[in-house]
Parts: sequence; C-alpha cells; structure tokens
Amino acid sequence: MKQILLIATGGTIASKSTARGLAPQISAEEIIGYIPSAKEFCQIDTAAPFNLDSTNVNSRHWLELARLIEKKYEYYDGFVICHGTDTMAYTAAALSYLIQNNRKPVVITGAQRPIDLPITDARSNLLDSLRFASDDRAHGVSIVFGGKVIAGTRARKERSKSYNAFSSINYPDIASIHDQRIIFYIDDKEQIVRPLKFYHQMNDRIFLLKLIPGMSGRVLDALFDDYDGVIIESFGVGGLPNYGDNRFLQAIDRWTSAGKYLVMATQVTHEGSDMSVYQVGKEIKEQFPVFESYDMTLEATVTKMMWALTQTADYDACGTLFYQTVNHDILYV
Repeated sequence: MKQILLIATGGTIASKSTARGLAPQISAEEIIGYIPSAKEFCQIDTAAPFNLDSTNVNSRHWLELARLIEKKYEYYDGFVICHGTDTMAYTAAALSYLIQNNRKPVVITGAQRPIDLPITDARSNLLDSLRFASDDRAHGVSIVFGGKVIAGTRARKERSKSYNAFSSINYPDIASIHDQRIIFYIDDKEQIVRPLKFYHQMNDRIFLLKLIPGMSGRVLDALFDDYDGVIIESFGVGGLPNYGDNRFLQAIDRWTSAGKYLVMATQVTHEGSDMSVYQVGKEIKEQFPVFESYDMTLEATVTKMMWALTQTADYDACGTLFYQTVNHDILYV
C-alpha cells in the first residue's frame, strides 16, 4: 500500500463560515476524516506548513512547500497538497520548476466548496488526488480537479464557481479519473532520465503588465527601479502599440540595455503568441532581445522567470533556461 503525505495549506476545501466570510479552519486530520474510503488504497500522514486563503500565497510559500517535500521525499511514495483554487495554478507551475525530474507524484487539489458541506466537490477531488498519487504511473507536479489530471504548468482556473473550474491550456490532460478508474492519455514516466533536482530560490521582482488600448510606454519607466523583469501581456499574437511617440520602443531599449528582462505574452488564453506575424510584433523581436512565451500559460511564464533569474546572471543563459521544456510547459519553440 502506497504511503502518501497529505499537505494541508488552507483554501476553500478547509474553510468554514465565519462572521467575516469563509476562512480556513479545518485541520489536516479532520480533512482525512471526511474520506474514510481512502484507507482502502493508501496510508496517509499529514503536514500543515501554513493555513491560508490562497490569495495570500506567494513565492515564500512555494519555497516552503518544495523544502518540505525535499525533506520528506525518501519516506513517501507521493504527495497531495490541499490548496486554495485562486492561486493553485501559480503554485503548481512554481513547484514544477522547483522540483524537476521527479519520478514521484506531487498532486495539488482543492475545492469550490468546503469539505464539511453536504454537497461539495471536495471529497471527490481529494479521493481522486490520493488515488492518482498512489498509481505507479503518476509522476511530476499536476493538478487533479473535477476528474481531470492537468500538468502543473498547463493549468488555468477558468471558472470562479463551477466544479469544473480548471482547464489544461494548449496541452492535453495527462489523465482523467472516472468511477475510481484512471485513464492515462500521456504515460511518459519512463522518459525521465535526468536526476531529481530541487531548487531553493525564486526571484519575485517580476511584474505582469496587461496592455490596454492607449496605455503609454512610460509605465515601463515607472517599473524600472523595482523590477528585474516584466512580462507584457499584449494583444493577439503579440506586439506593442506605437501612438506616434515611440514610448514603448524607448522604454524597451532602456530595459534591455540595462540587462533587464522583457517577456512578450498574449492576453488570448488559447494557441499562444507568434510575434513574427505582424509588424507591431516582428519589429520588436528584430530590434530587441526580448523573450516570447509562445504557448506557455501566464502562470508558467511568471514562475519560470522567477526561477530562471535565480539560476544565472547571463542573459543568453537565462533565455536557454526559459525556452527549455519543463513539465510540458512549452512546445512551440
């Protein structure tokens, strides 16, 4: 029988109603009490490094989770993290970069309704997660939610209330779970040949800038002193506006000349960017050493830059790290 470590971090799954709204109050041991049938296929220990609404989760908590898993790695066959849904995709992507070449499963799950309610998705999501983490074919970081198994770098919360909250963006689901049966669509554990590696740093001086029509390039000047990199969420397949003042071009020149990083992404959820298509994108790529996210999710783009910037101070080397595939995060290059 597989040994699984259940890591409780708060979120809706562990919340109760209070006078000030839902707040995490259900302990890890109490959570297990709601799913007694899990004892039929795995043995569960618990840990609770923090107990937060996931709105309050940041890079410090990602590092704490990675350190906990590293410390406990040899003692367990898999790990299941109970987490709030609001930043779950960021945590899944971040752990994908902090724990690489992992032959054991790190599964992240949660719920749209607390586990103590009569009608809830929490119990089915948690049972599915424990079942998946107990499967010999499972590996790497993934989100299990609503019967889907999604690569940790490909998940996006697309619905704020419905049980089918998460989708896999620009990549197939890893597996699906129906009536206690796991159907794998991507079974690639044996392709892991590099040694397991944990990383211990993230650079959170990364800013995500969403363009709107009429925005001035001066906004990049305002960010210059406080950030090492900016991800620009541009329109369509990617490009920057020019309203006759060259403000964006001047700002990008300043950033790249100073050795700071600019990543071009897209506001469009599906199919990714391709700055080679239109003049507004192509001239940027030809003039400046900017990165492009292509088919990566914004969550993966943000956390990958946070990870990559701690690994090297060399611009080209950082680009190599950014474009290498980690946990199925990028296919376009």
